[in-house]
Formats: sequence, structure tokens, C-alpha cells
Amino acid sequence: MDFDEELSHQSEEVGSDELLSDDNLRLPEEANPLVRLHAVRAWLKRRETETHIDMGNAALTLQELQLSAGTAPLRRRAYQEQMERLQSAQNAFQRTQEYLATYEEAEEMLEDCVNHTTVGERLLVEYYLQIDELIQTSLQENNQAQTPRIEALLDVQSRIERVGATYEED
Repeated sequence: MDFDEELSHQSEEVGSDELLSDDNLRLPEEANPLVRLHAVRAWLKRRETETHIDMGNAALTLQELQLSAGTAPLRRRAYQEQMERLQSAQNAFQRTQEYLATYEEAEEMLEDCVNHTTVGERLLVEYYLQIDELIQTSLQENNQAQTPRIEALLDVQSRIERVGATYEED
């Protein structure tokens, strides 16, 4: 086997982080608490990476709209439509920033929880309760309205439920 063939085979292999970060991951009942913890960590990292990409795309869209806004004078209706698109792009960028900040905060909370709780079955329960407390506080602060922060926290909570739960094997 030559170097090119070996390299092409390596790029096709899926790493453990990629497998553990899969949204549809189901761990067996006897899965080690460290594996469950790593599944949450890998998922958070993947969500951060995806959100960085989304934020970059939103920034590019925003930049393109800003550049095109100053090129030629427009009629009032066309100008208004362009400003609406610009506002929509700014809102999308701000939402992705909020998602990213929330995923980063959740990752910091997880690491803090790991530092203060013995790694075991209790760790993800403690983390879940901290996330739940943040959700309840955020809901109260926003009069029960959904925000990108709350949506991201609910995603994290759902992930903890998925990998923390034990399933009977079929």
C-alpha cells in the first residue's frame, strides 16, 4: 500500500469524537460514565464548531448586504426591502452569536462540574440540574419567551438526557 492509498483510507475513518457527537447516539446501559461525559463534551464541541460556521456565513451575508447597500441609489420601496434584508441578516448574526456564547457557557459549566464532582453517574445529573436552573431563570427573565439562549440550553439538556439515559438493548 502506498502513501496516497493509506492517506485516503485514513480520511474515510470516523473518529471517536465524531461518533460520540452524533445527534442519534444511543449508549448501552452499561456504558461507562466517562464515555457518557465524553459524548456530551464531543457534542458541545461539534455544536460550537457548527455555530462558528453559521456565524461566519451570517457575517458574510451581512457584509455582502452592507456593501450592496451603498452602491447605487434606490427607489424608496427597493431601499426599504434592502434595509429589511439587512436587518434580518443582522438579527441572524446576533442569534448565532447568542447560540455560540451559550454553548461555550455550557461547556465551561460542564468542566466546572467535572472539577467539583466525582466522575460517575451523579456528574451528568448535577450538570443537568444546573442547565435546568439556567433555563428556568432565563424563562423568567424573558417572560416565558423563547430566545436563542433558551433554545441552546434546551438542546444541551436534551443531549444530556439522550446520553445519560440508559436503554434496554433490542
